[in-house]
Amino acid sequence: MRYTWDFGSLVQYWPLLWRGTLVTLAFTAGTILGGLVLGLLIGLGRLSRSVLLNAPLVALIEIFRCTPLLVQIVWIYYALPVLLHVQIPALAAAAATLSLYTGVFYAEIFRAGIVSIERGQWDAARALGLSRWRMMRFVILPQAVRRMVPPFVNQSITQLKNTSLVSTIAVPDLLYQGTIITETTYRPLEVYTVVALIYFALLFPSTMLAQWYERRLVARR
Repeated sequence: MRYTWDFGSLVQYWPLLWRGTLVTLAFTAGTILGGLVLGLLIGLGRLSRSVLLNAPLVALIEIFRCTPLLVQIVWIYYALPVLLHVQIPALAAAAATLSLYTGVFYAEIFRAGIVSIERGQWDAARALGLSRWRMMRFVILPQAVRRMVPPFVNQSITQLKNTSLVSTIAVPDLLYQGTIITETTYRPLEVYTVVALIYFALLFPSTMLAQWYERRLVARR
């Protein structure tokens, strides 16, 4: 039997999709900010020569990098409360998981950007008598940041896509609202097509901007 498309039946549900889009954007921005803070702290810790500090951070990074994000979300929401004997709200569990997940990737970007600076720059800064803080602030970081921006942007774009996984624990993001509408209208083809188009509209400009910046950065070298 030939399928008849009917997007008109979704018009009344646009407020739900809009609300879900706002939740997705707010969740993305919040977890990116949390990830940046965690990433900076973890990245600076990774530069330490102390094994007592470095080893736990390496373990944390590998745990989050080598397990699926969906498993992490489900574990923190369902399993961690059993260990802590406390109920964790879905929003808090999802925010914590995504912040930690993206934070470990940001940490490696921070670390890689800093260690990529030529040894001569470090030696020159020391020769000027700069303290470690002033050396990082005025010499190393300004050069490292330019190298960090492209991978930061790419990871942030990935983070927007990752937020769709929080719908599995009933966080009312765009995908979750789409699922609710599907269960009401029985029009999964139309609903998930619209949801996909909204994600595309959010992600495509960001992807183009990232590619433009990378080309500009390469041209300036």
